[in-house]
Amino acid sequence: MASILIVSCGSSDQQGTANQQQVQSYPVLNLQPRSIELTSTYPATLEGRQTVEIRPRVQGYITQMPVDEGDIVENGELLFQINSEQYEQEVRSAEADVQAAKAAIKTAEDEVQRYSRLVKKDIVSDYQLQSAKNKLESQEAALAQAKARLENARVNLNYTKVKSPTDGVIGSIPYRIGSLVNSSMAQPLTTISNISEVYAYFSMSERELLEMAQGVASEDGNKTLQQRIGEMPPVNLILPDNTMYQHQGTLRLASGLIDKKTGSASFRAVFPNPKEILRSGGSAQVQIPFQQESAIVIPKKATYEVQNKRFVYAITDSNTVESTEIKTLPLSTKQLFVVEEGLSSGQRIATAGLSNLQDGNVIKPTPVNSDSLYQALTVQKQ
Repeated sequence: MASILIVSCGSSDQQGTANQQQVQSYPVLNLQPRSIELTSTYPATLEGRQTVEIRPRVQGYITQMPVDEGDIVENGELLFQINSEQYEQEVRSAEADVQAAKAAIKTAEDEVQRYSRLVKKDIVSDYQLQSAKNKLESQEAALAQAKARLENARVNLNYTKVKSPTDGVIGSIPYRIGSLVNSSMAQPLTTISNISEVYAYFSMSERELLEMAQGVASEDGNKTLQQRIGEMPPVNLILPDNTMYQHQGTLRLASGLIDKKTGSASFRAVFPNPKEILRSGGSAQVQIPFQQESAIVIPKKATYEVQNKRFVYAITDSNTVESTEIKTLPLSTKQLFVVEEGLSSGQRIATAGLSNLQDGNVIKPTPVNSDSLYQALTVQKQ
């Protein structure tokens, strides 16, 4: 009989140990409001500070092209040489016309002086003197016209040297040496892009613009929205290889109007480009920081999705897990969510092992140091 009791007690102890083993430990986070910097990212198109189309002002064949696509040029540097023989001839002809007009004026002046002496002696009439003066005025007008034609010929001759109007980078060149060009061509000779500064253009929805306008509200009522946006913290640029550009930019409102078709406002961020890494026509993403105060922040790894809805496992006072739907802000870090609905301060959630949990499971909570967790997720390489 004693042996039976011993066996019975042993079975009871083993069952109790098994029940204890079934209650697993899980890391649990106690939610408390905190301040966090979030970022919102917008796809952007890059443009240089100044992009100029280079077009010929005169007709002719390209005879020289000392630059090529992608070259960096300075203001005033020669880009194209158009054959100049015709325009040199026009300059020489105009110079000859000026000399002829000057000679005609000299003759007319002599006539006026001669008739002036004869009038004093009553040899000729005043009418003849006046005619000589009129002829002199006509010759002076002819000289002015000849000088204008000479200036125009010199300008046209100068136009045969197509020079860069700004510092920048040369774009594509559709015409080469021997091509016949003229001022009415639809396609320019090339483009020059000044990329010492680069503008990143992007769009923001009307709602986001309203939230931003409210977020940058200033006590100084005389400041415009443009001025207040310009005082926002610097923004970042994410390059196509997902690296962050080394220089930060400033935000500007490119248009004060909402596009009726898209319901969005146009913005631009201005970035310095001293090493000319950024190029016109490129793409990137503008990353704008936002400070969120008293936010309920949770790790992304503490959530799971079912049918496009996001859930967490909340822990009750009896250490039972409950699947809880949450809504998060669209602004986030790479590793954290800001909860908009579904959780409140003081609640606890499981932060790991979610795949092993189900509604109603009893767990053994292991408290997580929230400051260490958030710091690790915030500075984690993104």
